[in-house]
Amino acid sequence: MKWKTMRLGDERESSNIEDRRGQGGGSRVPVRIGGIGGVILVLGALYFGVDPQLVLNLLNGAQSSGDTAPVASQAPAAGDDAGKVFIARVLASTEDVWTSYFQAMGQTYHAPHLVLFTDGVQSACGFAQTSSGPFYCPADQKVYLDLGFFRELRDRLGAGGDFAQAYVVAHEVGHHVQNELGIMSRTDRQRRAGLTDDGPAGLSVRTELQADCFAGVWAKRADDAKKILQSGDIEQGLNAAAAVGDDRLQKETQGYVVPDSFTHGTSAQRAGWFRRGLQSGDVKQCDTFGAPSL
Repeated sequence: MKWKTMRLGDERESSNIEDRRGQGGGSRVPVRIGGIGGVILVLGALYFGVDPQLVLNLLNGAQSSGDTAPVASQAPAAGDDAGKVFIARVLASTEDVWTSYFQAMGQTYHAPHLVLFTDGVQSACGFAQTSSGPFYCPADQKVYLDLGFFRELRDRLGAGGDFAQAYVVAHEVGHHVQNELGIMSRTDRQRRAGLTDDGPAGLSVRTELQADCFAGVWAKRADDAKKILQSGDIEQGLNAAAAVGDDRLQKETQGYVVPDSFTHGTSAQRAGWFRRGLQSGDVKQCDTFGAPSL
C-alpha cells in the first residue's frame, strides 16, 4: 500500500528533541514506569492498550513464555534520521497549536521534550524497554518514543503512513496537555478518593480517550492554520486509533475480550473520540470525564 505524505516539508523542527538512540541497554528489565498516583503511563504496552506480555505474544506469534530475548543496542540507521526530522516537525506543530490555544485562554503552554531511544530508556517514572511502547512521564514532562514502534504499527496492525505516526505523537503530547491543564492532578485525587480506575468506563479509559480527542484537536487546528493534511491522512489517523483499541488487541493476542481489564478503550471509542476532536478543534468537546457514555 502506498501511504500519503503529510505536508510538513517546509515546517520548522522542534528543538525539544533528545536523541538517546543507541544508548539503551538490552537487559531483561521489566517495565517499571513509576506511579504518579497510579496514572497509567505505559500507554498501551507496545500498542497503547494491553498488558505488555500480551503484546510480546503478538509480536512473537507465540503464547506467553514469560521472557523475551534481549535486543542489542545499535546506532540509529540512516532512515531513522529522516524519521527524527519528521517527528521533530510534528512536535513543532503541536507546540504551535497548543501555545496558541493556551494563549487564547490566558495561559502559558510549557512544551514537553521528546526523547528518542532504542532498546530501553531511563525516565523519571522508571526504566522502560522498547516493548513498553511510546509513553509520557509527567514526572519529567517528557514523551518517550522508539521509532521502531512505527514499523510494528504498520507491519503488524496495518496502521501505516505519516499521519498514523503523527497521531501517536499527538496522543502522547495530549497527555502532556492534560498535565498542563491540571487534569492529571484531578484524576489522581479521584483515584485516592476511591473512584474506580479500571474497566470500560474507568478513569484510565477516560484519560486515554481524552488524549485521543486532544490529538484530533491538534490535527484540526494545525490543518486549518497550515493545510498540513492531504487526502487520505484522516483515514490513516482513524485507522491507527482503531488499530490500538483494547478489544481488537485482546482478541488478537488472547482470542477473547475482557472489558473489565480495559485501560484505553475500544477501537470504536478511540476512533470516535479522535474524530470528535478532529471535527470540532475544541478542547471543551473532549470532556470524557463528564460524558455519561463513551
